[in-house]
Amino acid sequence: MEEKLDIIAIGESLIELSSDKKLCFAETLTKYYGGDALATAIAALRAGSNVGFITRVGNDVFKEFLMDSWQAEGLDISQVKISNDQNGVYFITRTPNSEKEMSFYRRKTAPSKLSIEDISEEYIENSKVVYASGTSLSLSMSAEEAVLKAFQIAKEKGITTAFDPNFSLNFTTPEIAKEQFAKVAPYIDIMFMSDKYDTTNILELESPENIIKSLWDMGIGTVIIKSSQKCGYYTGYNGNIVFTEFYSKTSVDTTCAGDAFNGGYLHAITHGYTPMEAVKLAGIVAGLQAQGIGAIKSIPYKDDIYSILRSSNND
Repeated sequence: MEEKLDIIAIGESLIELSSDKKLCFAETLTKYYGGDALATAIAALRAGSNVGFITRVGNDVFKEFLMDSWQAEGLDISQVKISNDQNGVYFITRTPNSEKEMSFYRRKTAPSKLSIEDISEEYIENSKVVYASGTSLSLSMSAEEAVLKAFQIAKEKGITTAFDPNFSLNFTTPEIAKEQFAKVAPYIDIMFMSDKYDTTNILELESPENIIKSLWDMGIGTVIIKSSQKCGYYTGYNGNIVFTEFYSKTSVDTTCAGDAFNGGYLHAITHGYTPMEAVKLAGIVAGLQAQGIGAIKSIPYKDDIYSILRSSNND
């Protein structure tokens, strides 16, 4: 590959089947694709970044849909491998009354077969940022090893690494998440955390200031805490802690809004924005994404993002 990638994301892809009715009453479902690391990748891509994705795709009826969709988006899929396994699926509904239902079928899927064999040193070296999540680590032991290898290579080559624990009891336990975080922490440059799930389950801390200082002490230079309690973001960087309010405090569906934020942030810092400026752009991405139904389907595009950013900067 000749053109340098801004961001590489490592993780799983899933088929998303969604409805605006309760699943027991839905007669039709809308097909799309999802996955937290993939959502981050697509958010950065739609904002204007050059992005690559590392995963395995199952050789089943959804293979062509996934590969063709990503290629149409402009995602670099040169490191996506085809595996003789199934693709994972999740069902999601958000009704007009804001009732949310989600059901996952993601055991023994193709992405869980990710391994160190899928990590190319040359590919990692050709990027500015390498990103993964706790969900990526939770796929399997071999997937955990793959992420660690990618982060180790990045650290050796002076490439920025970014991580979001994205803790969920659907996928892991606090004990396992703590162990996995301890393994990856020495390699993390940028840390995204949610005060609703990550900080309480993994760090067992509540004060944003104490959380940020604790992570600084671990050697993690940039920390962003997404605070549902305060409706904003705490950014810790270079000894300073700054609070930024959410772009929008109303939402239709927040599924993957945090992942969209991550993609917007990584896009911004690879395009010359300071960490504090990047949070503002990323907040717009997340705010727009949360106005629609569906994880990746509702992620906004560059023109909408920058139009709002320019307007807000002129206020």
